[in-house]
Amino acid sequence: MITQYVEELPPEKTTPDFTRKPIALTIQEGKLAIFKAVVNGDPAPEVTWGRNKGELSDSGKYKTRFDERNQEYILEMPNVSSEQADTYKCIAINSFGKAVCTATLNVIEVGFKKRAPAPKNDPEDFRKMLKKTVVTRKQKQWKEGEIDPRFWEVLLSANKIDYEHICLEYGVTDFRWMLKILNQMKMERDAEQSKYVEKIHRMKQIEVKTDGTAKFELDMKLKDPSSKISLFKDGKMLDYGVGNDDSKKHNMQKLDETFLFSIKDLGPEDAGLYQVDVEEANVFSTALSLPDVEFDSTLKDTTVVQGQDAMFMCALSAPVPKITWCANDVSFEHGDKYDVTVSENKQVHKLTVKNCKPEDKGVYSAIVGLKSSHGTLVVDDPGVHFLSGLSNTKANVGESAELSCKLSSEDSAGMWYKDGKKLESKDGITVVKDGPHHKLIISICQDKDSGTYKFEAEGRKTQATLTIEDPARIDAEALGKFSQPVIVKAGENASFKVQFSGKDPIKIQWFQEDEELLEGHGVKIERSSTHSRLRLAKCQRRDTGEIKIKIRNEFDSVAATSQLIVLAFPRPPGPPKIVSAYKDCINLKWLAPSNTGGSITGYNVEKRKKGSNFWSQVNPKDEPIRDKKFLVKNIIEGSEYEFRVTAMNTCGPGEPSVPSECVFARDPKKPPGKVKDIKLTASSYTTLSLSWAKPTVVTGVEDEAKEYFLEIRPTDQLEWSRCHTNAVIQTSFTVMGLKSMASYWVRVTATNEGGEGLPQALDNYITAMPPPVKPKFTDSKMKNFMVVIAGNTVRVSVSFEACPIPDITWLKDGFPVAKHVTIIDLEKVSQLFIHTSELSDTGIYTVTVKNVVGQDTFTIEIRVTDDPRPPGPVELEQNVQGTVTVTWAPSPDEKRDDRLHYTVMKRDSIKQTWRTVVDHLFNNKFTVVNILPGREYNFRVFAKNDISISEPSVSPVWGTTKKREKFTCDLPESKTLDFQAAPKFIVPLKRHVAPPGYECYMSCAVIGNPTPHVTWYRNNVSLNTNPNYYITNVCGVCSMLILMVGPKDMGEYMVVADSPLGRAECSTTLTIRE
Repeated sequence: MITQYVEELPPEKTTPDFTRKPIALTIQEGKLAIFKAVVNGDPAPEVTWGRNKGELSDSGKYKTRFDERNQEYILEMPNVSSEQADTYKCIAINSFGKAVCTATLNVIEVGFKKRAPAPKNDPEDFRKMLKKTVVTRKQKQWKEGEIDPRFWEVLLSANKIDYEHICLEYGVTDFRWMLKILNQMKMERDAEQSKYVEKIHRMKQIEVKTDGTAKFELDMKLKDPSSKISLFKDGKMLDYGVGNDDSKKHNMQKLDETFLFSIKDLGPEDAGLYQVDVEEANVFSTALSLPDVEFDSTLKDTTVVQGQDAMFMCALSAPVPKITWCANDVSFEHGDKYDVTVSENKQVHKLTVKNCKPEDKGVYSAIVGLKSSHGTLVVDDPGVHFLSGLSNTKANVGESAELSCKLSSEDSAGMWYKDGKKLESKDGITVVKDGPHHKLIISICQDKDSGTYKFEAEGRKTQATLTIEDPARIDAEALGKFSQPVIVKAGENASFKVQFSGKDPIKIQWFQEDEELLEGHGVKIERSSTHSRLRLAKCQRRDTGEIKIKIRNEFDSVAATSQLIVLAFPRPPGPPKIVSAYKDCINLKWLAPSNTGGSITGYNVEKRKKGSNFWSQVNPKDEPIRDKKFLVKNIIEGSEYEFRVTAMNTCGPGEPSVPSECVFARDPKKPPGKVKDIKLTASSYTTLSLSWAKPTVVTGVEDEAKEYFLEIRPTDQLEWSRCHTNAVIQTSFTVMGLKSMASYWVRVTATNEGGEGLPQALDNYITAMPPPVKPKFTDSKMKNFMVVIAGNTVRVSVSFEACPIPDITWLKDGFPVAKHVTIIDLEKVSQLFIHTSELSDTGIYTVTVKNVVGQDTFTIEIRVTDDPRPPGPVELEQNVQGTVTVTWAPSPDEKRDDRLHYTVMKRDSIKQTWRTVVDHLFNNKFTVVNILPGREYNFRVFAKNDISISEPSVSPVWGTTKKREKFTCDLPESKTLDFQAAPKFIVPLKRHVAPPGYECYMSCAVIGNPTPHVTWYRNNVSLNTNPNYYITNVCGVCSMLILMVGPKDMGEYMVVADSPLGRAECSTTLTIRE
């Protein structure tokens, strides 16, 4: 329903309207219910949702949103309940109007409802708990998921025209299933009724009357007139009166075989299912629905002229699929007299009274529930009037035209006028009166007959316009001539001509195969007021097809079609095939040309000897071959021939075909014998290569083999399959695409022109695999020792060769590897992978590659370690004069790293430089000699492993006291000497060659005063700050230690000594031995 707020809308502005309305929904309780609407309007309307009974404020039960992608306004009700069953409204409002659309939500209840708590057993309330005994009708139990049994009760007594709205009310959509079940139930009910009722007919459903009562009736003939008749409401028996008992709410009247039941003083509590039983058999059921709705708009009084239609309309506040219509308190249904319609949303109901007559006047009522609306119909008799007036008419030139009207009186006469001039029956015009019908007939229309025609009778008049048209037309004779096909030879001209008529201007178009033809490029079009001609120059075979002409003017268009057939020389036939060959004849056959150029009249066959350029015709020149086969007889035994064929049509012979294969004029050969010496020459996992020798020729029994077929069969199958489509000439073949390690039987069959010989198979089956190879590791550069920092990735790859595919086993210290170790096996590579290494992964790893031929084993030691922790406290003790015994607590890493060792360094108070006393020490004690009295000594101990060196553990200061005696001497007079000197290497670096993974120790000696600054370089890059190199300088002895050398350490090493007095260099090279 749309309401417009203003009388006239501004340009390009519109009121709200629904492009797509929400659809009524019947859904099971607990499901998701969704209403969707698409709204338009300018300006864009504001959209809200509502319901008839209640609000939508509970966000847990009602969710609204807008889908921008689909431009949809959506109302969602998750986990819908029976309380939400209602009529919902979608309201769209802008500044110019409002649009409202409704949709009904029906909720099907499932499961069992909880009962109210039982009253307490209070003795004082015992009397209140007593109730009258009520007789109830036995009802079927309504199980979860089943349809309400009342649906079937109502349907059994309903008319077929009411099936649809009953199904809609109860949410049933499968009509085919419903009819099947209903027929079965009717048969059961008829059998039950037949015990007490002889006949039942004319059952009228319950209706609410205008006086506030409800009535229903049925006609039935009882077998026993004294049979008990019971009335039930919702399964409870009702006490009804007989006749018109004012003291009873329910009454029954019996008139002959008619039983009329009535209910007085209707109220909402009277809604329900009413049933009539005869003894124990149900004979009638009807449902009284009293919807709680109001009339938004009521019926209006209507006045119409006799013969016109009258319409009554009302609008309800909520959807109701069907209401009761009454005329003067008598209900009626949709039919020829009354047209009852209802809107899509079931809220607007209309009644149309057709062709109103005086007896149709009165009060018309619309009844819904307990509410009703009334409107009065008044039918006026205006005297003589037009029941149907003149209508605007069109007619073609030369055709007849008719204008007609109908009066309400058969006795009235009238006059015809054209453009104000009176018309009579003459000059091709005929005036006809047939009772109330009046006609004006023009037998042959001309342009002058166009104009306005009027008919007057007793002061009433009607008028209409007659339009005379002259459309484009093609007469039947011209159309017949044009439709005949035009046949020309290739290179000739074709012409098409059509005569037509019609009012100018006329547009003419020519088409060939639906493509419009324009003048130029061999196309010429002639046009005149009465005909058109199409000329096509030098037609080709491809021009064959449909020719169409379209003629159009302002009134109409017409089209005609013809065919152009262009004959051409035929295309060559297919090359002749040799069917059979003998010493005195050869059989040939061939295929027709792909393009015949028209109709084939015959074929010519030619032959020539191989190596010759001369072709001779086989068939007589004046006797073309009608069939596509021929027997050639004029041949010489032992000669080799080839043949070709030429097709002919009405244009003549075409080009000859491709020559056939060469064939000898001799009797058929004998099939060859079996091949010899089949053997396997090579194999892999997917291929087998075989060779064989030609079969022996036995004269008259087995001829020479020309080609061969090789076949295979898996050992688990029975059927042989050929490895190639065409036979091979050579005596060897490689079969490809086999399944690895699968076993196959192999056989070879020889063939020639005489057919195929017997197959020859190998004695044993063959397995698809390379020749056996004992496992062997192929990478000679594989390392057998690896050091990894804990937490880093470990990846060990080994390459091998073996056939058949071997079994690969990895062990750690003789046991299977841990679960976190990943093993990846490929065809020729196996890889051990540890994503994050741990100290526990240290060990000896062994990989074994084994197959049926043998095995090979490779071992690698993997050491996972970390930076060592320093040793414990250092203690000093003197057991022998001039020596100091250094002891220390072991490093915490000593127990888990068997390669952990110690380095001891010392420094005295005189030289003040650290010097290594011992390295690679595997115990926790060392005695240092040459301890001089009078000096203080410091010691520090380092823990070292394969990765790095720890922080030092420092000892306490060790000092000795020297006993001094008084000493005197006379010193000679001293002279001042200059000891300064530029840096100089006294011991140079040596060339080093080291194996990978081992330590490399370089040293040299340099002097100079002042003490020079020493820098180590590798390939001109300073190493002094590189933690991978351990560099010392003790009293001019410069040393560098590389813990584990590798290819990255190869290069030139240089030591540079700098002082203010100069610079000295010394270099060497380090080579890594493979």
